[in-house]
Amino acid sequence: MRRREFIKLLGSAAATWPLAARAQQPDRPRRIGVLMTGLESDPGGQARIAAFLQGMQQIGWTDRSNIRLDIRWGGGDSAKARTNAAELVALAPDVIVATGSASMGPLMQTSGTVPIVFLIVPDPVGAGYVNSLARPGGNATGFSLFEYSIGGKWLDLLKQIAPVVARVAVLRDPTISGGLGQYGAVQSAASSFGMEASAVNLRDVSEIERNIAAFASTSGGGLIVAASAEAFVHSKLVIALAARYKLPAVYFDRSFVADGGLISYGPDIIDQYRRAAAYVDRILKGEKPADLAVQAPTKYALAINLRTAKALGLNVPNTLIGRADELIE
Repeated sequence: MRRREFIKLLGSAAATWPLAARAQQPDRPRRIGVLMTGLESDPGGQARIAAFLQGMQQIGWTDRSNIRLDIRWGGGDSAKARTNAAELVALAPDVIVATGSASMGPLMQTSGTVPIVFLIVPDPVGAGYVNSLARPGGNATGFSLFEYSIGGKWLDLLKQIAPVVARVAVLRDPTISGGLGQYGAVQSAASSFGMEASAVNLRDVSEIERNIAAFASTSGGGLIVAASAEAFVHSKLVIALAARYKLPAVYFDRSFVADGGLISYGPDIIDQYRRAAAYVDRILKGEKPADLAVQAPTKYALAINLRTAKALGLNVPNTLIGRADELIE
């Protein structure tokens, strides 16, 4: 090879080196917004974030390496949820993970294009977040919480563990479709269990305290705590009031029972966060939420706090003890 040709070839190769080097560099970290409805100080919320990160890591995504998480906490404040939704959308994330209807409402109002994976949403079709469970059709998909018919199961458990209960107060968030739907389902099924249902709104501390005290002034009462961000925010207050007024209570998530609540039945929420990682992965790799079917829960759990049952003077039937996934003694 002549010297001039060699120098020309060498120069040509050198010109391609920066391109080759860039091609070998990892892509920019993918940005994932996370909109939580509870408080940052809540251990349950932190456990859900940890489960999501664990799921992501198992399929090759690591925070502060090839992904970056921007997390916002709403604390049960609707105005804060709207602000958080706007902030996350302004960051132009690749995908947003959203908890519950209290997050989804503001997000859907803020953007119709940013991909969203939602969790803990009782009725995504009824709420208008997706066109159908099989073909969501828009910019959102995710994991439904449960069908409203679970309200009948909650009534059945309450009747089994406290047969004297004839009145049930449903603690719900009236500002979300899930709160209205869950209460409607319990109200419709109550008569078949010989009960009457009424609603207690979860909005502020003084209202909750006042309404539960009024409800407890007549004997034969029990509580059903419906799924909502407000229920998590006010969980310690609700559990304390149930204990103070000797009200048997059924909760939708085991975390309430771990904190002193009587009994819970519902899907494994931690499992949903872990499974959500697979949908985020698929969206980051180019799939569209419109084509990813909304998934139903795959794991349900029954938890009973035997210490609380004893404090309330209740004898837990052996049939319930035998079916329980978790007993706290």
